[in-house]
Formats: sequence, C-alpha cells, structure tokens
Amino acid sequence: MSIRKNQLEANKLQKRLRRNVGSAIADYNMIEEGDRVMVCLSGGKDSYAMLDILMGLQRNAPISFELIAVNLDQKQPGFPEEVLPAYLDTLDIEYHILEKDTYSIVTSKIPEGKTYCSLCSRLRRGTLYGFAEEIGATKVALGHHRDDIVETLFLNMFHQGKLKAMPPKLLSDDKKNMLIRPLAYCRESDLIALAELKQFPIIPCNLCGSQDGLQRNAVKEMLIQWERQFPGRIDTIFGAIKNVSPSQLADTALFDFAGLALDRESVPVDNDELETHIRAINL
Repeated sequence: MSIRKNQLEANKLQKRLRRNVGSAIADYNMIEEGDRVMVCLSGGKDSYAMLDILMGLQRNAPISFELIAVNLDQKQPGFPEEVLPAYLDTLDIEYHILEKDTYSIVTSKIPEGKTYCSLCSRLRRGTLYGFAEEIGATKVALGHHRDDIVETLFLNMFHQGKLKAMPPKLLSDDKKNMLIRPLAYCRESDLIALAELKQFPIIPCNLCGSQDGLQRNAVKEMLIQWERQFPGRIDTIFGAIKNVSPSQLADTALFDFAGLALDRESVPVDNDELETHIRAINL
C-alpha cells in the first residue's frame, strides 16, 4: 500500500471516529456548555482513543468545556507507573494520577480461579466517583465502545437473566455523578487501528486480563464468529438496543399487559379489505 493510500485510510479512520463520537455526544446530550469532563484513563487503547478524540473535538466544538485526565494506579505488580505521566506531559491537559491499592484487596477477597472483574470494577468506580466530586467534574467519561455494549447485553442475558447492556449516559445511583460513554458508536476494530496509527503507549491489565476463561471472552469470540459469517450483525444488534418495543417483550413493569382491553368501536373494520387480505394469505 502506498504512502498516499495509507494517509487517506488514516484520515478516513480519524474522521469516522470523530463523527461517531460527535453523534453519540449529540444524541445523548453528553457534554454541555461549561462542563468539566473527567476522562478516565486506564492505559488501554480505548481510553487513549477517547482522550485523543475528545481533545480534537474540544478544539472545534461550538461550546466550551474542560477535559481532566485521571488515571487510577491500582498497584498491580509490575505496573509501569511512569508511562502515563510521560505521555500526558506531552499533551496540553490537566491530569491526575490517583494511587489506591485495590489489587491487594481484590486478590485477598476473591478465591483463586474466580474472576476479579466485578469487585475490581466496584472499587475502581467508587474511587473515581469520589475524586470526580472532589474536583468538581460534572461528567465522568468512560472508554466503553460499541462492542463492549453488545457483549454486555449477551452477558446479562446468558448469566443474569436480564435484558440490559451499558447505556451511553447514566446517572449514578446516588445521583452525584453523570457517566458518559463517548465511544458508544465506535467499533473496536477502528479503535485498534487508531491505537496502531497513533502509537499509544499501551499498558496491559495484569489483573483480570491475565485470567483465562472469562465469560466476556467467550461472548466476544461468539460475536466475532457471527460477524465473520454474517457481516454487519453486530451493527444490527446494537441498533436493536436503540430500538426497543416494550409491548413485544414480557416485562410487566415496562408495559401494562394486564390493562390491555379490546376496543372494536374506535377503528371500524373494512370487511372487504379484510377478506382480500385473507384470500392473499391463502394463495
């Protein structure tokens, strides 16, 4: 592939990601005038991409908002704590590195062989929520993308018996923090390509990422196989998350099935039309 073609593909990739993030922000009113957005950085490709894209949008946005990058150093053995500060020092952005030894808590509480993700996530979320209030952040930006959202849908269906995923925008239970997911419309493959293009200094997760047999990995592989067999399937599934018909499900809290009643008076039946329709079905 020629240098010129490579450049064209890189430009298309970055425009597509900016467009997807911009659309998600607009659709869910994620960022408003005067917001202080705390961008949570893990050192993975997704959060690097989120910060990069948000900084680009900030420069050209019709509204004014602040970005504050925040990383939580969970004291995992071998964690290269110098990598993120060195990278962030090259950017024109306020940033904070928090230190909390959640690694020791998680490994002491979770039996060997079990996954750490649930407890690790709760501890990390609690620390970040508290810091967001401390710095006066009005939004907390997380780096979950379209594929994460679809995977979570199936994880909840298969293992929790619940039809729910990750919303692009969420008010925390205590109503003190507003979470946003600006990458909600972005494909993971595009984020991988951007990370390679930008040469982000990726820091692997050695906590949950080192464990085999995670259910999320099984769901991810299932979706990859579906996408290979039926290209566009993940886009279709994500579209379904945005196009819900409560009357076609079975949740009595979302739809008043018990209150359904016949009303044959309001819409007169055209018997000729009905007879024609029945004949067509029988042909």
